[in-house]
Amino acid sequence: MKGYFALGIAIIAEVFGTTMLKLSDGFTNLLPSIGLVVGMSLSFYFLTMCLKTIPLSTAYAIWAGVGTAITALLGVILWKDPFNMLSGIGLMMVIGGVVLLNFSKSPSKSSNASPF
Repeated sequence: MKGYFALGIAIIAEVFGTTMLKLSDGFTNLLPSIGLVVGMSLSFYFLTMCLKTIPLSTAYAIWAGVGTAITALLGVILWKDPFNMLSGIGLMMVIGGVVLLNFSKSPSKSSNASPF
């Protein structure tokens, strides 16, 4: 459960960083630019921490999928980004893909052996 808590923080930090990316206006606004660097740094830190207990494919799929969905919705709400039926279907497919990926995991014996 600690891994999923870290993953949640990673997602929130990534969405924050991406929002600051928009507000930084090409790194011309100082505070949003700093927010971008801090948000993305925290996101990668917590993503790394969650990988201690969550498989990489699962963590990355959730992080990318949920982050993409929330960021797209924020774009619609904050900046009036276009949203139509096709956009909605695309977001549902992203979320559906994350769900399917997680359900496709079959329990197996885990090995602590390093691939390197």
